[in-house]
Amino acid sequence: MGKFRTIILSIVILTIFSGCVSDTKPAEKTQYTDISVQEGKGMIDRGEVFILDVRTQEEYASGHINGSTLLAVQDIPEQELAEKSKEIPKDRKILVYCKSGRRSAQASAILARNGFTEVYNMKGGITEWMNAGYEVEK
Repeated sequence: MGKFRTIILSIVILTIFSGCVSDTKPAEKTQYTDISVQEGKGMIDRGEVFILDVRTQEEYASGHINGSTLLAVQDIPEQELAEKSKEIPKDRKILVYCKSGRRSAQASAILARNGFTEVYNMKGGITEWMNAGYEVEK
């Protein structure tokens, strides 16, 4: 029985270590940073960011962060968004927001893939912004 345990233990150990060693490289994460609305507000107050609203025109008209620029991304192919991103300054930090954070995460990833190096996705979007008591402009 002792020899059987040793064999089983050896197999288990080899299996564990073989799972830890791999020749394949992990997928490269598109570089953008998720931040809270409080962090976003601080960046805005310090004048550090270009504010990008990626919601629809209707959503933007219902209330947006003062000083934001609208670039609606809903149903826009990545190639078209990449083309439109030429209107966004590459030499500034970009704060991206939407209603809840899903579309802005997608847009942030696209911006990062297209050479933007300081992209910040505001988690919770304008919904969380208003829940925190911050002002919106109509």
